[in-house]
Amino acid sequence: MPLLPRWRGFGLGRGRADEAALEERVTALQAALATCKDTARRWARWQHGLVTATAALCLALGFVLGVYSGPLKQAAVDLATAVGLASPPRNADAAMAAYQNGDYATALQLSRPLADQGDARAQSTLGLIYYGGRGVTQDDNEAVKWFRRAADQDDVVGNFYLGVMFADGRGVPQDYAEAAKWYRLAADLGDAQAQYNLGLAYAKGEGVARHYVSAHMWFNLAAARFPASDLRSRSAAVRNRDLVAGNMTPEQLAEAQKLARDWKPK
Repeated sequence: MPLLPRWRGFGLGRGRADEAALEERVTALQAALATCKDTARRWARWQHGLVTATAALCLALGFVLGVYSGPLKQAAVDLATAVGLASPPRNADAAMAAYQNGDYATALQLSRPLADQGDARAQSTLGLIYYGGRGVTQDDNEAVKWFRRAADQDDVVGNFYLGVMFADGRGVPQDYAEAAKWYRLAADLGDAQAQYNLGLAYAKGEGVARHYVSAHMWFNLAAARFPASDLRSRSAAVRNRDLVAGNMTPEQLAEAQKLARDWKPK
């Protein structure tokens, strides 16, 4: 743990020796807290009672010095959450973070009540859980239900996956026109994968009339918006954009490039 910065306003009239002694106490508390956390993690599987007591001790340490209590308290609360003395934050961000970390039980626990209350992000997270059978029995009907509820609130994940469900005929009759409709909504919000899928739809004439200008534009946008770390997706978008360009006149190509330059997410 990094050293805390010197708190210059503490104790008018105190000497440098007193200030140094205070910092030594804080350093000792930080070291003790780090030891507590390490001990708790190593013994969590076998000695839950001991872990709980250790976490309680660490919580107490965090409140010893008021002037330094903020950082110490937060570290102690993090430990207490890990061993069950405190509850994790209950919001859609926490639910999605748990899902992305592979903690599907927590993702389900956090997202379900929020989804029932109408939170769009929680609804799309719940849709993902049922779509992939992550910690639950895979259920396309449940996935469609939650994706649709999220999509009805303009949630980009809900829009995109509802398009996937229609394209694959999972939980709904296969319908490429419906798939393109939902891809378009997600693409308009800036989702790179939806833009790529929409480019494919226009290039193949799948659910929409074949239109090379639109296909080129969406491939171009997808290539620019996929993260640099996703080299495979970027390369696929560039490759398909260039294949489409081979079927276009110079005027059409100029039009597609202008549309991509002028495009802005809704």
